[in-house]
Amino acid sequence: MRRRLISSTLAVVLVVISVFGLSLALVEARTITEGARESVGAEAVRLTGVVENRLAAGEAVDSGTLAEQLPPGRHARIDIPGRPPVLIGPRPSGDVIEARVEGARGETVTVQQPRAAVTDEIVRTLLVILMVSLLAVAAAVFLALGQARRLVSPLTDLAETAERLGSGDPRPRHRRYGVPELDRVADVLDASAERIARMLTAERRLAADASHQLRTPLTALSMRLEEIIATDDRDTVKEEAAIALTQVERLTDVVQRLLTNSRDPRTGSAVAFGLDEVVRQQVEEWRPAYRSAGRAIVCTGVKDLRAVGTPGAVAQVLATLIENALMHGAGAVVLHTRVTGNQAVVEITDEGQGVPAELGSRVFERTVSGRNSTGLGLAVARDLAEADGGRLELLRLKPPVFALFLGREAGRE
Repeated sequence: MRRRLISSTLAVVLVVISVFGLSLALVEARTITEGARESVGAEAVRLTGVVENRLAAGEAVDSGTLAEQLPPGRHARIDIPGRPPVLIGPRPSGDVIEARVEGARGETVTVQQPRAAVTDEIVRTLLVILMVSLLAVAAAVFLALGQARRLVSPLTDLAETAERLGSGDPRPRHRRYGVPELDRVADVLDASAERIARMLTAERRLAADASHQLRTPLTALSMRLEEIIATDDRDTVKEEAAIALTQVERLTDVVQRLLTNSRDPRTGSAVAFGLDEVVRQQVEEWRPAYRSAGRAIVCTGVKDLRAVGTPGAVAQVLATLIENALMHGAGAVVLHTRVTGNQAVVEITDEGQGVPAELGSRVFERTVSGRNSTGLGLAVARDLAEADGGRLELLRLKPPVFALFLGREAGRE
């Protein structure tokens, strides 16, 4: 493209120079020739006047007295009736420009100038035009190189940006080039890079959240299946199977929620529901795991609370907190329900060492963990709570108290 820009610019300049340069040369040659004829004619008229004046005054008319009246490089012949011709200046050889004037006393004045002098002046003028044309070509080459560099370099840079986007590097470069059209392309590429970066971030976040959120219901389901395998009592098998089916439904709900909200984790579907039922359900589901660990899990507090939120999301938040208490806590775990203002609150506490002080303010950040875990659980739980207008807070470090705040159903006390 660089060569094409330079070639096209030079072609335009050469065409312009050819058209206007040749026209100018022809006009200048004609002007110089006409000017020389007019000058010779004017010289002949002037010299005729001088001769008439001298004849009228009875003064001598010869080459000596009239030599100063003629510019160098010109030749004059004065013919006076009854007198020999008077010659002034060297007689030119070759082609000449000539002017002849007859005076009132019958004298004839002929002035000649060598055409070679006019030709030399025309050649000098053409050389000046040629030099100016060459300077114009040189300037055109310089400008073409600069323009080509100004256009080709940004295009190469934009091509590299597009290649980076295609290779999976979505970082915007935020470079602008002072050319509106190229800057527009750069704006589009940067906007595309930012969209791709957001999409990749959302996909990675979806994968991480999915792996974490699916782990809890799968763990609960596997515990139910273990209970079924370990017992021969038909009624127990039916009961555990029913609970397992409930876990499968919840697992399906988690998958559907992940797919629906993968682009916007704050998209909620809040409804009024019975909070006691969700809390009791979680206690029953996790009791076998706590029993196996030699620990207890109980629920206390205000009964018959109705909250506003998504039951599946609330169950997932509680499951995350219960699982953390099982993995990182100690002693009995208590789920306590209470009312504060127009909110229903579920507090989860255990008798363990609690949350380290240095992590207290960052415990809900992604990848932040005091143990060898992913650090996603509490971050995902907080997102789920906030999606329905609630919030998840750490009220106390030791012993740890996590609280899930949910809006209460309007008209309920």
